[in-house]
Amino acid sequence: MLSAEELERYARHIVLRDVGGPGQAALKSARVLVVGAGGLGAPVLMYLAAAGVGTLDIVDDDIVTLSNLQRQVIHATPDIGARKADSAASRILALNPNVRVVQHRVRLDGSNALALIGGCDLVLDGSDNFATRYLVSDACYLAKKPLITAALGQFDGSLTTIRAHERNAAGEPNPTYRCLFPEPPPAGTVPSCEEAGVMGALAGVLGSMMALEAIREIVGFGEGLVGRLVMIDARAMRFETLRYSRDPQNPLNGDAPTITDLSRHL
Repeated sequence: MLSAEELERYARHIVLRDVGGPGQAALKSARVLVVGAGGLGAPVLMYLAAAGVGTLDIVDDDIVTLSNLQRQVIHATPDIGARKADSAASRILALNPNVRVVQHRVRLDGSNALALIGGCDLVLDGSDNFATRYLVSDACYLAKKPLITAALGQFDGSLTTIRAHERNAAGEPNPTYRCLFPEPPPAGTVPSCEEAGVMGALAGVLGSMMALEAIREIVGFGEGLVGRLVMIDARAMRFETLRYSRDPQNPLNGDAPTITDLSRHL
């Protein structure tokens, strides 16, 4: 049930035919876990809070530094030295006090991933390293939770939705993250954000697209990104979509799966 204040706050959503009152109520009842309150997590959290997602879980063990502020717009200069999870929570509640924020000041790993993910309806991964992306993907499959995952480069980014625990309209298993990227690149071959740099506004664009996909997933309208990878080239301002399908050899939901728990991530 939406209060009179909420009806006014979300009025521009409610008048949308594809959202309406039922869609806004679905957003209010949803619980979304966001991995990382950094470049991608910042716009994700702001827009999901503004949209009225009822509960936002934030997983981040890092602190705010001056170099973060070029792109992590949920934090401000006075927040330097504070926990990112706490800084993000304060900004969310200032924007929308109707949102419940749960802070997890920990690093997601094989020992806690299933417990953190299991209580949520949807997971958004804005992490900045391959190890965490594979861990989150594996954990979401095992916990039977949908995942929206994105990656950010210097002037490029990508975004997809994973529902590997479900089947498509033809009755076939949906692809996993490992169908798209079977193995992480060798250590040291992909420079970090600190080493290579990143265009701050691009983080805002991609993070906003993640939030939009999350809203679409929760409300249930349009065509989602399961089996589709959206790629952004900021230099040419070009958007392209690559279709991908399940690899029968993938170790998660392939014909002979070998990943049945998170022991490889411990």
